[in-house]
Amino acid sequence: MQGSDRLGEYVPEFGDGVATETEDEVKPPSMFRVLMHNDDYTTMEFVVSVLMSVFGKEAEDAVRIMLNVHQKGVGVCGVYTEDIASTKIATVHARAQSAGYPLRCSMEPE
Repeated sequence: MQGSDRLGEYVPEFGDGVATETEDEVKPPSMFRVLMHNDDYTTMEFVVSVLMSVFGKEAEDAVRIMLNVHQKGVGVCGVYTEDIASTKIATVHARAQSAGYPLRCSMEPE
C-alpha cells in the first residue's frame, strides 16, 4: 500500500506536495579565538606542552605562542567554532588545575 508505513501512519510519496527544496541559506559557524593569559606561576614548559597536546601545535609554534603569552600577557592558541573553543578551554583549565597551575584561557569572537 503506497503512502503508509508498517505502523499505519501516512508517509508522503514523491509529488505529494512535500517541499523538496529549502530556501534557507546555510551560514558558516561563528569562529572564536582562544586566548591564553600569562600568570606568574605556570611554567613555560607546561604551557608549551598544553599548546602541543590540546591545540596540536608543533614545538616551534608552541614556543612562539608561549613567548607571546609570557612577553605580551596573552597569546592566540587558535581559531575554532564556539563548541570546540569551549571544549579546548575546559581541557586546558582541567589540566592546569590538576597540575597545580592557575593557567587560564578565554575566547573572543573573530
